[in-house]
Amino acid sequence: MREPPTRPALRAKYDRKQQELVDAAARLFAQQGYAATSMADLVAATGMTAGGIYHYIDGKEALLVRICDELLDPLLERASTLVGEFDGPPDAELRALVRAWVEHVEGHLDHMVVFLQERRVLEGDPQWKRVRDARKRFERLLDDVLARCADTGLLAVEDRSIALRALLGAVNHTPQWYRRGGRLDAAAIADGYCALVLRG
Repeated sequence: MREPPTRPALRAKYDRKQQELVDAAARLFAQQGYAATSMADLVAATGMTAGGIYHYIDGKEALLVRICDELLDPLLERASTLVGEFDGPPDAELRALVRAWVEHVEGHLDHMVVFLQERRVLEGDPQWKRVRDARKRFERLLDDVLARCADTGLLAVEDRSIALRALLGAVNHTPQWYRRGGRLDAAAIADGYCALVLRG
């Protein structure tokens, strides 16, 4: 991968083309799997040459890391801000957090499928530690909000870890059935998930 250009107009064009490549890779990896996707598939999907692809990214593995980064980093930032600034009861805080989470998944369906299908590919790679740490930080944020719900008697289950795993499982499974324009929007789905773990 070459160094990005420094001139603003050229950098904007470079960033746009790189993003198109990452999005195309996310679609392909989601549809046919990381291992089954070849550089030829990426060439066909993007219209770039193989050399052009390497101009924007170091290879397939780098694309996989970038897809995971784009899923987790913005979610962690949004969740951290929301929890840090929230002023209200913990059940409302949980609903706000899960809504933000489901909305983020809705906007990154291919990224989410790739993350769930392929995350073990990079388990031993040093780059994966950063991705894994981001995931764990998000889970700790969620668990902290659940703890506040538990402290005020708002959880419907006694074991908080069950509530945490129920939400992780439900939201992570969403891309398997969710269709844009369907009966439920992201907020309604999030509220339904919260209803599974909250009293009332």
